[in-house]
Amino acid sequence: MHHPRPHKIVSWNLLRRTGAAVADVVALIEQEQPDLLLMQEATRDIAAIADRVGGVYAWAPLPGRIHGLAIWSRRPWGEPPAILALPSGAVVHRVCQVLDCGDFGIANVHLSHGQMLNRRQLRHIERALPPRAAVLGDYNIVGPALLPGFRDVGPRHPTHAMVDVLPLRLDRCLVRGLNCHGKDVLPRGASDHRPIVVHLTLGADEVRRPQRSVKGMAAAVGRLRRGTAPGASVP
Repeated sequence: MHHPRPHKIVSWNLLRRTGAAVADVVALIEQEQPDLLLMQEATRDIAAIADRVGGVYAWAPLPGRIHGLAIWSRRPWGEPPAILALPSGAVVHRVCQVLDCGDFGIANVHLSHGQMLNRRQLRHIERALPPRAAVLGDYNIVGPALLPGFRDVGPRHPTHAMVDVLPLRLDRCLVRGLNCHGKDVLPRGASDHRPIVVHLTLGADEVRRPQRSVKGMAAAVGRLRRGTAPGASVP
C-alpha cells in the first residue's frame, strides 16, 4: 500500500528584534528542510529568507506591533494564507494565519497570555478550519488546550523557560483528521523558544466536527479555573 510522504512542519517563535535573525532562520531551513516553517514574532526583515532559500513567504503583523506571524513554504501555494482576527485582550490585538494546503488546513498561532482568552481564541480558529486541520505555534497555554475534536500530537518536552527558570511547553501542535509520524524539539538557538517539528499525514478515517456541549465546556472551564493559580502569567 502506498503511503504519502509526511508533511514536515517546523514552528518557531523568533523573539522579534532581539532573537533569531534572517541568518538563523535560513540556517534552520537548510538544516531541517521543512515543507512549511511557521513563525511567531517575525519582523518585517524576515521576508529576506525567501531571497536566500527560495520558496514563498507571507507575513501578518499584529495590529500596532512591529512583529507578527509568518509562513514560509518550500512549494508555491494556490492562495496566500488568510488572516483571521481573533478575540483580543486589552493590550495586544491578535490575528491568526490560515493556510489552505488542499487536503487539510494549517493555522499559525500566537495566542494571548490569558488562560481563558487563549482557549476562546482556539475555538474561534477552529470554526474557520476545514475538517482536517492542524494548529501550530506559541499557545501561551498552561495545561490542556480544551479544543474538542483535536489531539495534542506535538512534542511533550518544554519549549520555553520563564526567566530561564520555569520550563513550560508553550509551543504545540493540535490536529484533527491527521496523523503524526514523528515529532521533536530542536535546539533553542537565538530565541527564547525552542522550535518544534512534526511530520503529518492525512488520517484514514472520516472526520466529523464534534457537537459542542455548553454544559461540557462549562465544566472544562471550571476545571481550568480551579487548576490555574491566581496571578499566574505566561510569556
